[in-house]
Amino acid sequence: MSHRALKAEAPLKRNAFLPYGRQVIDEDDIAAVAEAMRGDLLTTGPYVARFETALAKTVGAKHAAVCANGTAALHMAARVLDLGPGTTVIVPAVTFLATASAPHMNGAEIVFADVDGETGLMRPDDLEKAFVRAGSAAAVFNVHLNGQCGDLEGIAATARAHGAKIVDDSCHALGTGYVAQDGTVSQVGGNTFADLSVFSFHPVKAIAMGEGGAVTANDSDLAKRLLRARNHGMTRDPSDFENGGDAFDNDGTPNPWYYECVAPEFNWRANDIQCALGLSQLGKLGRFIARRRSLAATYDSLLAELAPIVRPTARTRPCLPAWHLYAARIDFETAGITRAQLMKALAQDGIGTQVHYYPVHRQPYYAQRYGALSLPGADRYYSRALSLPLYAAMTQSDVEIVVDALKRHLGF
Repeated sequence: MSHRALKAEAPLKRNAFLPYGRQVIDEDDIAAVAEAMRGDLLTTGPYVARFETALAKTVGAKHAAVCANGTAALHMAARVLDLGPGTTVIVPAVTFLATASAPHMNGAEIVFADVDGETGLMRPDDLEKAFVRAGSAAAVFNVHLNGQCGDLEGIAATARAHGAKIVDDSCHALGTGYVAQDGTVSQVGGNTFADLSVFSFHPVKAIAMGEGGAVTANDSDLAKRLLRARNHGMTRDPSDFENGGDAFDNDGTPNPWYYECVAPEFNWRANDIQCALGLSQLGKLGRFIARRRSLAATYDSLLAELAPIVRPTARTRPCLPAWHLYAARIDFETAGITRAQLMKALAQDGIGTQVHYYPVHRQPYYAQRYGALSLPGADRYYSRALSLPLYAAMTQSDVEIVVDALKRHLGF
């Protein structure tokens, strides 16, 4: 699409401020929440199961367990894979804190892997080097950054060769597709190359639940354990009961009040109000993704004039990305401006930006626990990353406004 064509578009009225990301809530979403609030059950009710069924179908998984947020989902994944004390989990250094902290809070130690400095994604060679440093690892938490995935087959082959489980941190990637070497296309979250996949429904994500998350699985035993992991470790399934004298009436039928604790867990439940919103939003996922892809393509076209000072994040061959973030790579040193100065200048223009992410291995807690670590790819990606506004309510004219501001502040 040409710059001239974009100028001809009749824009919607622009918001006073363009944040880097935000939810899109329509009247039908509000109506869905109101309907749930008029129901008999506000939690552990029918909308929870409806949302889980719809999510599993959307991503091609057999099971889905919705929960309070993406961090809870990561913790649940660590719990059901027994990633506790005495185990090690490999995590890419460029990710949000929770990818590392959730398994670590369950008792696992973390080994950080480097990433591609152009995409922020862990590659099979990065993973292999992390295994060498770790000696062994029970699991790999692979991150699909910005809505883009890397070499899932290569990551899976490397992890399986070391006997490790795979959790896909897909919090950025609901709706992303992967093209395998044989040409087949699968959805992130369908677990074609993973044991479990984790999602977030925070307001800036592809769909919003206010707060919310989910884990998808294809193994029925793992799915059963996920449901317990979000609900105090409780089971009401008679086939699980061990205290027969307490669990059953004289005629052998289960006592209607009875439950057992298989293992202590947290309350990570999502409620029906959240799931009603999530279900309504999920019905719009295709429209949201199409809009995000269109906006990202417009950024790509307009930012070409700013190369090599500004470039889009490099694209990976096997991915059909459902863009969560538009992460530009900016050579701040050559441009003669610091990232903080640029962010402040853009904010004065009504444009919000963010950095995704400060490498987790450089966080004080992990640096003190594991020592200084040289991960040049992660450092390179971080040094140039800046997330520009991207959400489904934006117009092409909004993208023009952002790029024009970048030109002005970078001296073009």
